[in-house]
Order: sequence, then C-alpha cells, then structure tokens
Amino acid sequence: MVTERHARFVASTPGSIGNLGPGLDVVGCAIAGLRDEVVAEWWDAPGVTVLDPGHADLPRAATRHAAAIASAAVSFAAGRHGVVAPAPGIALTVRKGLPLSGGQGGSAASAVAGAVATNALYGDVLDVNAVLECCLVAEAKVAARHLDNIAPALFGGITLIRCIDPIDIIRLPVPAKLRIILVHPAQRLSTSMARRALPKLVPLSDVTHQLAQVGAMIAACYTNDVGLLGRAIDDRIAEPARAPMIPGFMEAKRAAMAAGALGASISGAGPTAFALSDDADVAQRIARAMSEAYSVLGIECTATVTEVDVEGTTVRRL
Repeated sequence: MVTERHARFVASTPGSIGNLGPGLDVVGCAIAGLRDEVVAEWWDAPGVTVLDPGHADLPRAATRHAAAIASAAVSFAAGRHGVVAPAPGIALTVRKGLPLSGGQGGSAASAVAGAVATNALYGDVLDVNAVLECCLVAEAKVAARHLDNIAPALFGGITLIRCIDPIDIIRLPVPAKLRIILVHPAQRLSTSMARRALPKLVPLSDVTHQLAQVGAMIAACYTNDVGLLGRAIDDRIAEPARAPMIPGFMEAKRAAMAAGALGASISGAGPTAFALSDDADVAQRIARAMSEAYSVLGIECTATVTEVDVEGTTVRRL
C-alpha cells in the first residue's frame, strides 16, 4: 500500500474521566466539551516532527509528547503491515483544548488524536485494537499503562476495560438523563505523582467493596439507573489517597452532595472533581455549590455542566 504525499488529516478527541469512581484503571467515560486536535501530514524530516505542541508547557521533543509518541508507534506498526510511506517522516500540529495535568484525560486525548490522524495518513491500515496499542505506548511513557482514558476518548461513551493483554473493551450503555458536573480548580496534579500516592497494600474489605461498586456501576448503565450509578461512586482506594493532594476537594464534594448530587469523586488523577445528577437544574445548583466551596478557600475554579460524549474521536481530511 502506498499513501498520498500531500494528504493531511485532523483528528479531534474528547476529554474523559478515568478511574470513574471506584473503577480505578478499568472504567472511564468520555466528556462532551473541550477537545484536543492533532493535524498530521507527511514531512521531509525523518521520524515525527512536532510543529506545535499545543501549549507552551508541553515538550516539542517527539519522544516526550503523547501525540508524537503514539504517532511514531502507528508509523512503526504501519511499516510492519507493508505500507510504503511517501515521505521520510510525519509532522504534527497539536491544538490543546484540555487542561494540562487536570484529571480530564488530556494526555490520552492527545495520544488518541495523534494515533488516529497518523493512521488516517497510512490509509487506516490499523484496526482499533492496534490503534489502542499505539496509544498505550504513549500513555506508558507520559502517565501509566492503562486504557480507562484512552478507550472512551477513542470510542466515546462509557467503557469497561476487561483486559489490556489482550485488549478487551466493553462499551456500556449511557444512562439517558445523566448529567456530569466538572469543577476544575486552578491547580495541576501530574498522573505520575497521583499514582505514587496510591496504597501498595489494600485491605480485603476495601477490595470487595470496590468490586461491588464497579458491578453496581455496570448494572446502573444497563438498567438506566442514574441513582444507582451515583450511589456506586464510592471509592475507598484512590480517592482517600489522593484527596489530601487536592486542596478544597473534600469541601467541594460535601457541597455537591448537600446540593443534591447523586455521587461525586475525583476525576482521573485530579485535581478536577466531578459530580453526577439526573436533572439539569439541579446540576447547575451543584456546580454553583462546588464553586462556592472552592471560593471560600480562596481557590479559583471553573465549573461546567456537561454530559457523556457519545461520538468519541472523529477524523477528517483537510
């Protein structure tokens, strides 16, 4: 297979909530709103060139940028499929819409957009599992090797990661009335730092509790029961370990529950907090209450009422 020299593609990828409640590394959902975009085109310099990293604080080095690492992995895999590239390399232009180290799946979104745009350049030679493998290469280098952000970012919706080796993703039904409140304080928390805070040993009672809650989350999705989904957002492993690293989170969570939230927790590695509701007006009230809780502590934040993004990553030719 030979691809076109002057082809250019742009992929657009939503943010996501990884570690959805008790679903540490196994349940995530895509979030409507802010997105990362990556434009991929053939380039005369070998390898992957990052023309624009998308943010002044992101590296231009292709070996350190999530989109570029995933792009390079796709190129390698495409070569193994016998695709003949029409140029020595690929150039990427990243448009970063998601916050850095914000707990909204930013690195995963960049990796997915980079992989999908590059795969389009190669004529979509890789299937979805192969694309996921390439994204995992990037996440392993910049965050950790998990799919709970990558899978929903690619597919949209709510996903269960049954297994990584081999990859087995289950796409879950999205409860019809589900509303999600995201509150992002003016803080950054790297995934690597947040993962180091996780306990190395977990009591059996906490493990069984987590298993029960993840099971309840799956049941809630299939029965369209937002109330049950909210009750199942009861994380006894990651949230207790990470909450002390996020000033104001516990106050915001208490404010959310008092305002009528069905459940609330840390989005991904944090510092973004999320809450759930099945009513648009109540969701706005929850957003205000959480914002006020941060404000009382002198912490600036942005609050958004949104929903699950069911579209996932899109790609088009420029």
